Amino acid sequence: MWVIFGLIAIIATCINLYMYVTGKDYKLAMAMGLSFTALTIVADYSMVSDWVKAEDWPALLDVVPTMATALWVLTIISILLNITPIFLELKNKK
Repeated sequence: MWVIFGLIAIIATCINLYMYVTGKDYKLAMAMGLSFTALTIVADYSMVSDWVKAEDWPALLDVVPTMATALWVLTIISILLNITPIFLELKNKK
């Protein structure tokens, strides 16, 4: 499920940037991009929670350290990309 949410977040972010470049209202796409980024993190956390309940320690040891770093990096990138149009609008108003 987290993969699907992640792909939707990427698509929404691309739509956000495209809509900004074309001069259309991008705020709904921005909200969708950020929302699906949050849903991706929650879905991943649920998957890890299931592994803990099943006491699947090898899966946790193999996946969680790398996935934690990837989630941090990708979430920061998502936030920056999604709020870029706001910063560009503020810069253009000055």
